[in-house]
Amino acid sequence: MDYRFFLQRTARPAGEIALQYFNTSSLASLAVTMKSDATPVTEADRATEKYIREGIRRDFPDDVIVGEEFGTDGSNDRRRWIIDPIDGTKSFIHGVPLWGVMIALEQAGKITHGVVHFPALGETVSAGAGEGCFLNRLRVKASTISTIEESTLLATNMQRLEQTLSKKAYSELTGRVGLTRGWGDCYGHILVATGRAEIMIDPKMAIWDAAPLGVIVEEAGGRSFDLAGNKTIDSGSLVSCAGGVADEVLRILTGSNDNNA
Repeated sequence: MDYRFFLQRTARPAGEIALQYFNTSSLASLAVTMKSDATPVTEADRATEKYIREGIRRDFPDDVIVGEEFGTDGSNDRRRWIIDPIDGTKSFIHGVPLWGVMIALEQAGKITHGVVHFPALGETVSAGAGEGCFLNRLRVKASTISTIEESTLLATNMQRLEQTLSKKAYSELTGRVGLTRGWGDCYGHILVATGRAEIMIDPKMAIWDAAPLGVIVEEAGGRSFDLAGNKTIDSGSLVSCAGGVADEVLRILTGSNDNNA
């Protein structure tokens, strides 16, 4: 089984479902429900995840599936499929095209394949462990920039970033980088993977927000870790970096754990 192709083949038509909601004049009146974690969910999220689940179930009827909207089911935990049907729902409901359909495959406890499809942009980024990272059919690499001063720093929410990092870390990062932008959610991490930015920091992430991004960034030659420097999707944070600046970014992030420093 070519898992990377399977992920693309599943994510792209799922994106067409989401795009039907995004491209209609009724987007402004799309019913939005706030979940218990204060994040929004729409009919588009549910319809998209339902399609993805059905596609996985046809080929892998017993595998575990974890999705943002419909929870966890399945008995074969040797493979686990992790779904975020629309990552960047806030962008979606505001008519901003920087949202993606995300699916990851975890085998034996390791994420081996991931895809992020941007239906409104016509971009699909996918990767498999040892297979490289691809934007549509083109193999892509992370930026070769090796200094913080030349780097572009991204964050979904700069206020949350400031509140999460130590004062010292936040001040040093934002003071040294060449450019700071708010291109957030999965789009920011994909900009790092495709060489269009060097640093993306997300201090608040669920596993479905993070699952496909690490393998994508690392197969592009970048680095992926949480705020403490651990390689995991379970800690609630994620940092994506170009390889040449990753050590320095990690040094800054872990230099102080005191938010009042």
